[in-house]
Amino acid sequence: MTATKKSPKTFAVKSFGCQMNVYDGDRMAELMAAQGLTPTDADAADLVVLNTCHIREKATEKVYSDIGRIRKTAGKQGRTPMIAVAGCVAQAEGAEIVRRAGVDVVVGPQAYHNLPDLVAKAARGESALDTDMPVETKFGHLPARRRVPPSAFLTVQEGCDKFCTYCVVPYTRGAEVSRPWSAIVDEAKALVDAGAREITLLGQNVNAWTGTDAKGRDGGLDALIRELDRVDGLARIRYTTSHPNDMTQALIDAHADVEKLMPFLHLPVQAGSDRILKAMNRSHSRDSYLRILDRVRAARPDIALSGDFIVGFPGESEADFAETISLVDEVAYAQAFSFKYSPRPGTPAAGMEDQIAPDVMDDRLQRLQAALNRDQSAFNAGVVGRTCEVLIERKGKLPGQMLGKSPWLQSIHLLTDAQVGDMVEVEITRADPNSLAGLERVRVAA
Repeated sequence: MTATKKSPKTFAVKSFGCQMNVYDGDRMAELMAAQGLTPTDADAADLVVLNTCHIREKATEKVYSDIGRIRKTAGKQGRTPMIAVAGCVAQAEGAEIVRRAGVDVVVGPQAYHNLPDLVAKAARGESALDTDMPVETKFGHLPARRRVPPSAFLTVQEGCDKFCTYCVVPYTRGAEVSRPWSAIVDEAKALVDAGAREITLLGQNVNAWTGTDAKGRDGGLDALIRELDRVDGLARIRYTTSHPNDMTQALIDAHADVEKLMPFLHLPVQAGSDRILKAMNRSHSRDSYLRILDRVRAARPDIALSGDFIVGFPGESEADFAETISLVDEVAYAQAFSFKYSPRPGTPAAGMEDQIAPDVMDDRLQRLQAALNRDQSAFNAGVVGRTCEVLIERKGKLPGQMLGKSPWLQSIHLLTDAQVGDMVEVEITRADPNSLAGLERVRVAA
């Protein structure tokens, strides 16, 4: 039993990692606010929730470092905040976090709806650890959405059954589970009522989502998108992250048919070598992946393609890496994420022979990123002179400057008196490496 602490009156949630963690962090914040707690800065909060990610190497050590920093800052102020560790590191480490760091609350990503009860237990000096993966969904226990940004996230699917040899997600998030059709549609409408004009559907394998509509008809993500297309006030739909194995022709057809579905697809490939893809236990080949992209481009010629890459996977030769570079050259991604392989405890790849030396991984990552940056710059330059609708998301750094997103998910800066949430027709005038600049032409009616 830990020492009794005062019940917190203020809180802060710090989320790390993927967009699903951002969604989870927002929902935890709503949970605590519904309990009457007031949000504040992490350096002043009575309760600090670290919503963690376990994908990258040293993620666990970062958690302990953050805990130490929070306590050091609070100690100088004469405070002793309650600390909760949530998310995938909490799921993977469990009681070890309590033993090693003496935190007050540990809660996994499938149990965070219990956070208020766990905080109350911690205040009483009781053990407050929950890393269960319950059968009942957490979503039914979450408060209604009240106020959200113009571009909002909506989790529709969680977990993964693919078991890629490098990945911890099946162990920290569990098996693939789809939220019910009606729950998603209801939350989407609530998000629009709360201020959202764009919704990004989230899932570890979002295109594996399946559900049954009000008429008893089974459908996949394409059917859900077509249903959300009928939601009044919703202007844009996106989804991420997809798996090539679940990229159906029906979903590809939705990109041609649904005007609200933005011309952007994030479809991770991870490597360009079939030998490495097999070692990763990816269910696609280089050729099957490229054929999917051909069908996507046929359906939506202006689509922006995005991907994920891992360099330095165990056994990756220079020839294997060259195949990844040649795939990048062939696809010409609008944007992409690239990482050095990092062994995650408990995954098959962590025990594989022929681990790649750090300096070799560094060199390969630099070469890959140079190719990806080249193609991103070329894609951005290709939209200069075009006119597109931009959703205003926040203020820029300069007076009168606002920041929004293009249909292709590029950040666009413009001088305008438009407000957050407005849709503006903009002529793209300049392309920078990571953003665009434009001039307002027409204000688009809500």
